[in-house]
Formats: sequence, structure tokens, C-alpha cells
Amino acid sequence: MCSTWIISRADSRDGVQKHFQENPATQIDTTKIAAFFQTFPKFNPYQNEVKLLYKKHQDYIWYDQNGLIEFTSVLHKQIQQMREEGLPVPVPYETEWEKIFEKQTTTIPNFESELFISCMYFFYTTKVFNGFTIGKSEETGWYLPRENTSNIAYIDTLIQAVAFKKELKHDYFDQYYHLKQALKKYIEIEKKGGWKVVKLDKEIKFLHQGDSSTTVQELRNRLFLEGFISQDDASILFDQTISDGIIAYGTSQNHDFDGKITPKLIEMLNVSVESRIKTISVNMERCRWISPKINSAQEYIAVNIPSYRLLYYRDGKPFLISKVVVGKEFHKTIVFSGSISYLAFSPYWNVPTSILNKEILPKIKKNPNYLQNQNMEWHDGQVRQKPGGNNALGLVKFMFPNSHNIYLHDSPSKSFFNKEKRAFSHGCVRVEKARELAVAIMEKEANWNAQKVDAVMHLKKENTYELKDKIPVYIAYFTAWADGGGNIAFYDDLYNRDNALAKVLFEN
Repeated sequence: MCSTWIISRADSRDGVQKHFQENPATQIDTTKIAAFFQTFPKFNPYQNEVKLLYKKHQDYIWYDQNGLIEFTSVLHKQIQQMREEGLPVPVPYETEWEKIFEKQTTTIPNFESELFISCMYFFYTTKVFNGFTIGKSEETGWYLPRENTSNIAYIDTLIQAVAFKKELKHDYFDQYYHLKQALKKYIEIEKKGGWKVVKLDKEIKFLHQGDSSTTVQELRNRLFLEGFISQDDASILFDQTISDGIIAYGTSQNHDFDGKITPKLIEMLNVSVESRIKTISVNMERCRWISPKINSAQEYIAVNIPSYRLLYYRDGKPFLISKVVVGKEFHKTIVFSGSISYLAFSPYWNVPTSILNKEILPKIKKNPNYLQNQNMEWHDGQVRQKPGGNNALGLVKFMFPNSHNIYLHDSPSKSFFNKEKRAFSHGCVRVEKARELAVAIMEKEANWNAQKVDAVMHLKKENTYELKDKIPVYIAYFTAWADGGGNIAFYDDLYNRDNALAKVLFEN
């Protein structure tokens, strides 16, 4: 039997009828269920599911002729290890729960234990498999589609898998497993005492190779603890090992520190291991909100707002990676999904009413020639900007119709992509490699070469191309992202969403 509980959501059509047929003849007295919840009110969130469960099965589920079935031991162990799932939450009625698994001397089913195990099953699957309800995740600004799942129907599948000694595998979005691997690493660091604060004098702008300082000594230990250098000899000399370690750390975080010790580097390294664990846990929760179907998607585009990056995936691998500019604080880019249905080359920019009223009209009032100077015109009662190199949308936009009026587009303001923090837009996503993305899509879609794409992008006349194969787009919000080796990058919480989510996650 595997030491960890990795579960698969395979459909359970026939259940484990053999198990139920072998159960003792005694049926559950459903008239006593309400009294159980009066005794154990912390389980009230699962009362409806428990009632539905025994309406479906009627017999004892967690007992057979030999006593508690093997699956209950697996469940017991997994609840003890919930922190490894990014959930350091209190276990309800932990003392009573442990007593159920003390030395078993009887095979006679116990009504209270039966219902207790059912409640703990729903506690575990709700927290670890499902995460927040759809309503709660939307309260955090998350509108990516989610699947409704039945933990009642899932019981049969799990019991059957354990009974037949199958390897159990629960389907998550792949990033969940990567973050879980990283979490294990940071929990181990925390158990050993974490890391100390690295101190850098305020008047020092940077240290470079050849300098000597106690800061270097502290930094050496810090880089060693997180695995960016292989040993710590406690030297105060800034040598090649330190320079290489800084570069490796910067690469992992998508920053270029140029092998130097800077205030920004120290600021990032001084975030406590406890905070890093909390950030990983929060993002594991977000992974629970994403359908695992994305793991097998052949083609899609993903934008991660906090990392300011777009990835165009083909056959499960990044085909193109680009920097992006996202919405500023008062114009937050929405977390949702859609499908690119057409490309608009050399597009018009139809100025949104809100921008027209707040920004354009006041400028027209001050300068009657403003529209002409900006290559704009009135059209059907609205203002639009004509196609061209200075158009706010650049030379191409990627449209996936949605109620948020958000899309991907090129930009004439290339300097924004060189900034470390790139939250400047009114909500849409500006793509640095918009031309390359258009070429990649059109080569696959219509066998266009780069020259043909360039030609339609510079026509100064809007041309649209309807895609035969729509491309899914996911705009997400992850402040931690890990690769398959458990190496992890942390990003600034651009819209200040992590702490509120952590508070709800860890207090429930």
C-alpha cells in the first residue's frame, strides 16, 4: 500500500457492491443522525452530505465482518498529514478521532464511530480535494471555471481502490504537485530553525566579488539553506561561489541580480520561511480551483498576473514565453478564462466609455485638436483610434469575447516591458511578443509565414481572421510557481489577495 493517499476521480458506476454485501446485516438507524450532529456541532457543514450518503447506502460503510475497513486507516493517516497538502488546519474533535483507531478489540459496528468517520471523510475531501466553494473563490476575484464534484459518489471509488491494493491517484492541476514538492522542502527548513535575517548597511548600494563583509557570511549561510550553493564555509569573502549562488537565486525568481548583493536581493531573501510556506499553501488552494483537464490540453495560453508573463503551450510544453503588462491597482485584470476566436490585425481601438468620460473628453475640452493629434475620430457616437503604429492596441489584438471586455494585444509603448513591475494597463493584457504570438498562431492555423503576418499588421486597415480552432486562454493569479523539480519562484502579491485568502484558509 502506498504511504501517501493519491486519489483518482475515476467515475464510480457500479461502486463496490461486494463490500456492501459483506457488511453486517444491521442497517444505519437514520433517525439518530440528527442527534449525532447535536453532540458534534463542528460537523454541521457536512450534515446534508451525511444524510444523503446514508439515504443512498443505508448500511454501515466503514465496517465489514472484520471491523473497520482498511480505507479508514488510510484516511486517518492522511488527516494527520494535512499540512503537507498546504492545510495546517485544526482537526475537529481530534481526541475523539484518535480514540476510534486505538487498539480495536471488536468487530461490531459502532454507530457513533461510523458517522464520525463519514464526517471526517467529508472534512478531508472538502478541504484537500475541493477547496473553497465556487462562491468563496469568486469573492477573491477568481472567475476561472470550476467543476462541481460529488464526494458521495467518490467514496465507492476510493474504497474499491484500497481494497484491491491499487495505486491511488487524485487528479489535480499539475502545478499542485510541484508546489507540494516545494512545500515539503520549506517545511524541512522550518523544522531546522529556518534562516536568519541578512543585514546590509543602509548606506551600501551593493557589494560585488572581492569585497569582504559579515553580510557575505550571512548571505552564504542563507543561500546554502535554500540550496543555491552546495556548502557553507562561513567565509566573509565575496567569492565566485557567492556570485554563482546569487545568479542561481535570481534565475529561480526571474530576477537579474548580476551576481551582486543589492538591497532588493536582501529584501527578497529576508522573507521568512514561515511566510514562504503560507504563500505556497495559498497557491496550492488556488490549484484546487483549476480543472485537471488542463493537464491534457494540447494547446492553450496562460497569463499569470503576478509574474507578468504569458505562456503559449503546445503539446503540454511552453512554445512561446512573453512578458506582459497587466491592470494597475484600480483597473485589476480579472481572473477568468475564454477562447481566442479571432485575431484583428492593424486594429481600431474603440475607446471604452469609462476612459472616454474620465480621460479623453477632458483633454478634448482643453485642446480641440486632441483627437486629430492622437489619430482618433468620432464613430457612431464613440471615439476610436485609427490603425497605425501609435494605436494603443499596437498592430494586433487577440480576441476572446467576454463580459469583462478583456483581451490580449500588442502595444506601442515597449519601454513598459523593461520595468520590473508591469501593472499599467486599464485591465487588458499587453503582450511584448505579440508579433511572435501572431506568427506562431497563424503558421499553425493557416500556414502563414512571418512576412505575411507582418504585411497584414502594417496595412493601416483593420483585418480580422476567424480561427478554425479556438485557443483557450486562462488568466490566473499565482504568487508562487514551481517546476517539476520543486524549484519555486515567488512573486509580489500585486492585488493584495494572499493574506485575506490565507486567513480564511487556515482558520477554517
